Amino acid sequence: MSAPWIAVGQILVLVAALAAVHLPLGGYLAHVFMSPRHLRIERAGYRALRVDPDADQRWSMYLLSLLGFSLASVLLLFGLERLQDRLPLSLGAPAMDPAGAWNTAVSFTTNTNWQWYSGEVSAGHLLQMAGLTVQNFASAAVGITVVVALIRGFARSGGGGRVGNFWSDLVRAVVRVLLPLAVVAALALIATGVIQNFAAHTEVTTLAGGGQHLLGGPVASQEAIKELGTNGGGFFNANSAHPFENPTPVSNLLEIFLLLAIPFSLPRTFGIMVGDRRQGWAILAAMGTLWLVAVGLLTWAELSGPGAVPQAAGAAMEGKETRFGLAASALFAASTTATSTGAVNATHDSLTAPGGGVALFNMMLGEVSPGGTGSGLYGMLVLAIVAVFLAGLMVGRTPEYLGKKIGRPEITVVALYVLTVPAIILVGTAVAIATPDGRAGILNAGPHGLSEVLYAFTSAGNNNGSAFAGLAVATPFYNTALGLAMLLGRFVPIALVLALAGRFAGQTTTPAGAGTLPTHGPLFVGLLVVVALVLVGLTYIPVLSLGAIAEALA
Repeated sequence: MSAPWIAVGQILVLVAALAAVHLPLGGYLAHVFMSPRHLRIERAGYRALRVDPDADQRWSMYLLSLLGFSLASVLLLFGLERLQDRLPLSLGAPAMDPAGAWNTAVSFTTNTNWQWYSGEVSAGHLLQMAGLTVQNFASAAVGITVVVALIRGFARSGGGGRVGNFWSDLVRAVVRVLLPLAVVAALALIATGVIQNFAAHTEVTTLAGGGQHLLGGPVASQEAIKELGTNGGGFFNANSAHPFENPTPVSNLLEIFLLLAIPFSLPRTFGIMVGDRRQGWAILAAMGTLWLVAVGLLTWAELSGPGAVPQAAGAAMEGKETRFGLAASALFAASTTATSTGAVNATHDSLTAPGGGVALFNMMLGEVSPGGTGSGLYGMLVLAIVAVFLAGLMVGRTPEYLGKKIGRPEITVVALYVLTVPAIILVGTAVAIATPDGRAGILNAGPHGLSEVLYAFTSAGNNNGSAFAGLAVATPFYNTALGLAMLLGRFVPIALVLALAGRFAGQTTTPAGAGTLPTHGPLFVGLLVVVALVLVGLTYIPVLSLGAIAEALA
């Protein structure tokens, strides 16, 4: 079968699987966060934390709880990394240096999972399990709590700015959603050949007669939540290109399904919680359109994109696993950058110029197609507010979305949200290019060298975690700068989203009138897609023209 038909077949299978889980998973998520009941195990956790799960918090207190939890997560993970050599199951791995430990602690707490280190030599089994895997659950749950709070802001009328209880939402996200799904996913991955053990380095004899050390470990359990929670940090340096993490085409397609399942199901949750399921379908259509276009463009770029080598070989196979091939590698690359996952089954630095440009553009969209667990949906809802605001200006009416008026205070918060991450990316890239320490890490000269730096700060600012691996980032400069980008790129937008949720929750819902823009039809879906593309184009086309676009034209 030819590569294009393989690509189409994989996409159809993946879309069918996502469609099959959309209704039940989206409905289940809505039930979890709308149910007044607490499970017995949850109540035990609340008593241990000394919190009242029924205390409805204002957005500011919700934010303080979230920030306090995340700060504790950073400090605990930092301590594990610095003391690793003194802890059991370290496998001889040394303590991380302060800059590297800071970067990793921030990375996994912010759901970025950027890795400057090689997992085989820098992280023992205890750090992988008690540190990194735990944060994979926690950071994904935090993203879900934020979007649930925003949805409550739309759903409530005159709620006094109260958006729920962070601790209740966090515990439910972990106990009722992520843990059970991760267990099922881990078992499925084990069935496809992903390893799960506590083995240390084992010496084996190769086919050539030489020796090689192979590391075992609890890989499947980490791989499951790595993809399900759109985290992306690999147990091994090669990430999902490593045969112990992703051994077969079946496991590869399963991992892509896992990283898309929750983000593509959350629009259903949104529709149910606001009482209008058509709104969820509209958001899903916009997300799906952007994702399908990205998959198509990236697949074309890798199968028959420009360049003498792809044309001569029939495809651009450099940096890709032969057991997956071009189609599966392109599908993985498009999906992992369209979400905030950042896992890779191929070297993104080896993508063709237009293919790498598509991966960059996916992240620059704010990863809303469909985005991360929670973060994708709240990013798309912010863009929906922008679309409604622009439509309101065109017809001369006060814009409304789901019965909530969008006035000056609301659009100011939205504008700050839209500008925050681009400012982090562009300023960070400019500083790196302008300083000797930043330029020292660049491997390639010319446009591709700029793209390496731009990709790093785009990945960090949008909490993705993938990289153009030609950039040497295991330095104090990049560990510190990218750590700051991850921190600001995660928590400043979260603070703005929760402020928006509080303002909407305090409003009285206005019934739709004759002049209200319908936000559930094809017209609005088209407007939303155009707004997303135009915002990214106006912001990033100048720097892309100096990097990926110039490289493709050359």
